[in-house]
Amino acid sequence: MKLFVTGISTNVGKTIASAIITEALEADYWKALQSGDLHHTDSDKVRQLISNPKSRIHPESYRLQMPASPHASAAAEGIELDLEQIKAPDTENHLVIEGAGGLLVPLTSSATIADLILPEYKVIVVSSHYLGSINHTLLTIEALRARNKNIAGILFSGDEHPSTESVIESMSGCRILGRIDQEPYFDQNVVREYADRFRDTLLSLA
Repeated sequence: MKLFVTGISTNVGKTIASAIITEALEADYWKALQSGDLHHTDSDKVRQLISNPKSRIHPESYRLQMPASPHASAAAEGIELDLEQIKAPDTENHLVIEGAGGLLVPLTSSATIADLILPEYKVIVVSSHYLGSINHTLLTIEALRARNKNIAGILFSGDEHPSTESVIESMSGCRILGRIDQEPYFDQNVVREYADRFRDTLLSLA
């Protein structure tokens, strides 16, 4: 099973969600491309947060220095991103794939993160509560459906907001996979606790 983790925007909790999913399934993890923060990448963060012995962290296809949209970071470095070079690693294990930013973040003048989602991938949408998040969540779901992507469900990140979660569930018609609360910190123990909580739900997606 290949799970693609996307968010409704940047900084909504995709990497924490990816670490929890990776730990729950003892899956492999792959960040398709990293833009900025090369001294402490999302791959580094996931590596530090998981504790099972089975998961393997695969190298990114591109590592870009400037913390910006990948198309802008690549242009600043004189690089033209080639989607043919952004290929998921070969593995017989489950694979968690983390996108960059939101679904329509541009990679080139004509391609976005959505173009990395292959037909066999199942997409988990990470939604965080803020003013405008309902709109962003529903637009993300609509964009995925317009591209015939397989939506596994929505994972909420942050403190509970019942009215927001209820209207998103009702209007999107998507399965709600759970919520990752606004914890004081995340370490291996906290990630393991969430992994135990979500394991059966995630396995049911296979």
